[in-house]
Amino acid sequence: MAMSILRSMLFVPANNARRVEKALGLDADAVILDLEDAVAAAEKADARSTIAASLRKPRSGRAYVRINALDSEWCYRDLTEVVQPGLDGILLPKAERAADLHTADWLLRALERERGLDPGAIDLMPIIETGAALAAIGEICGSRARHRRVVFGAADFTLDMNMQWTRDEAELAHARAQIVLHSRVAGLEAPIDTVWARLQDAEGLRASARTSAAMGFQGRLCIHPDQIGVVHEVFTPSAEEYARALKIVAAFEEAERAGLASIRVDGQFVDYPIVAKAKRVLQIMQRLQR
Repeated sequence: MAMSILRSMLFVPANNARRVEKALGLDADAVILDLEDAVAAAEKADARSTIAASLRKPRSGRAYVRINALDSEWCYRDLTEVVQPGLDGILLPKAERAADLHTADWLLRALERERGLDPGAIDLMPIIETGAALAAIGEICGSRARHRRVVFGAADFTLDMNMQWTRDEAELAHARAQIVLHSRVAGLEAPIDTVWARLQDAEGLRASARTSAAMGFQGRLCIHPDQIGVVHEVFTPSAEEYARALKIVAAFEEAERAGLASIRVDGQFVDYPIVAKAKRVLQIMQRLQR
């Protein structure tokens, strides 16, 4: 399966048709039409109708919907009313066990079959946002439902764990490491990291995003359009990184033809792991340039 590019996923309240239309025209890699925390109970039904109408319109990126939790009174109608052509995926909040993913997968398959969609067409992204979810992260990642990656939700996670969510986020390091580790062990794509809640602190977001990238995440959730540029800056290889990757791959291919498997490029030792990283940079850039 082709490598996906999800550097940025922008939340927008699904009950605000004007904001939904605007968000779907932005350059975020995906927009998340939110039916959960951003929408009051009394407005959830109308929000579903807004989503259904929005999915029939042109847009610049992918469209996901964050439904309400499986054990809520709204989840079933969320799915039955938003699964249609034009929907790219579902974010499943409060996923705490493999059975949650299999339940969502079963219902999605039934709806895809009923509505003439290809089996597995709708992506499923569980959000890891409770202590129970982190304790079961291996089971969740390895459950072999339709999910290709998982998402970390620090706001609910720190609430559930009675943690202080600090600016330097040291308290999140263990959770982030476990999510990245078990994603890799299960053969999933790199996960998506949490939102940055301090809207006026762009430098804090940049530092946090760099931490995410260094730890092995592929992108970030965003809660304001102004965050997209910063996130893309961090998760997109720079011109210098791209040029160096091209140079490393070209030099190593030439060396291989001469029977060598380790060389120096501008004073740096280069062997197969370094080349693999360089090729990953090239793959990202090729996907972005399409």
